[in-house]
Amino acid sequence: MTTTLSAPASKPKTTKVDLAKYRDQILPPIVGVIGFLLIWQALASSNLIRLPGPWDVWMDERSRYLILHPWYRNSDLDQGLLRQTLASLQRVAIGYCSAGLVGIALGILVGSSVWINRALDPIFQFLRMVAPLAWVPIALAALQRNEPAALFVIFITSIWPILINTAVGVRQIPEDYINVSKVLKLSKVDFFFKVLLPSALPYMFTGLRIGIGLSWLAIIAAEIVMSGVPGIGFFIWDAYQQNYVTEIIVAVVYIGAVGLLLDRLMSVLQSKIASR
Repeated sequence: MTTTLSAPASKPKTTKVDLAKYRDQILPPIVGVIGFLLIWQALASSNLIRLPGPWDVWMDERSRYLILHPWYRNSDLDQGLLRQTLASLQRVAIGYCSAGLVGIALGILVGSSVWINRALDPIFQFLRMVAPLAWVPIALAALQRNEPAALFVIFITSIWPILINTAVGVRQIPEDYINVSKVLKLSKVDFFFKVLLPSALPYMFTGLRIGIGLSWLAIIAAEIVMSGVPGIGFFIWDAYQQNYVTEIIVAVVYIGAVGLLLDRLMSVLQSKIASR
């Protein structure tokens, strides 16, 4: 009776590969953040900058309470930073979605017609150079109400990259695609969904990603006009007037984190749609 000895199965190496992959992705940002905090603390401790360091922010009772209790609510204006952030995000959603719809529609129109592009491009290039803060008094004078004025500031700040990138994407449609659509006698609806939209989609998402960042940046300027209304911008302005610097720093961290999250969500959405 003979016994056949089988070679021992080799252990899968996927675990080590995955660990190395995650280590290379996670470790550098952690080292970068820790290094930034240490440099900040060293500069603050040596009085080279007139700002409290990370340790001072944590040791301050008011800022530590904001960090540990993000959902508290004592009144409409005295709320945790997560509540303030959600109030701002609602305004950003309205202004940004409006800018997305109008910007994509106008971008397709401008990109499809050379004459319309030549007529409107100078106006668009002129208006997009106006800073968000400059729109605040204009919006207040024109609309006479705080909430619509704030939404307009978000809208007018974020529409330009969406519009311009969409127009560029439409103009970049390959000539062969247009000729094939004419040979196949595609209707305008079929041409839009089968040729124009797939070709211009990467450019549209580039504009949408830039636009979501600008709309979040504009929230500070937008909420300055909204006196007595909850929001992250009003919170920072109120803290500045009361000289609560540590609270401003905590709020700025929230703003940066939310902005990064919005950009990543838009990136994931782009990859999901593009892969279909």
